[in-house]
Amino acid sequence: MPTYAFCPVISALEVIGERWVILILRDLLRNPSRRFQDLQDSLKGCAPSTLSTRLKSLEANGLIERRLYEQHPPRLEYLLTTKGREVGPVVASLRDWGLRLQEQDPPQ
Repeated sequence: MPTYAFCPVISALEVIGERWVILILRDLLRNPSRRFQDLQDSLKGCAPSTLSTRLKSLEANGLIERRLYEQHPPRLEYLLTTKGREVGPVVASLRDWGLRLQEQDPPQ
């Protein structure tokens, strides 16, 4: 078994380390209930197929749930689970670190 098998950072990154995942979680932390199109509009550059794949992965890992909110036509909204809300401090720490980086080297 590889020596990194028990690394908790690797375990976390296996769940939230793919591109767009942190930003999806950020959006759901800001707005507890989002539709697919809301997320798509917020994540400029994220292909719909990629967003769909990431949402399915987050759901499979227990961080989000889908809920039907309208019957005709059927529409879904995405919500964080308790496990998903636990990522909030991680996202906040990344935001704070990003702000410090921007202060040191402002974006052009």
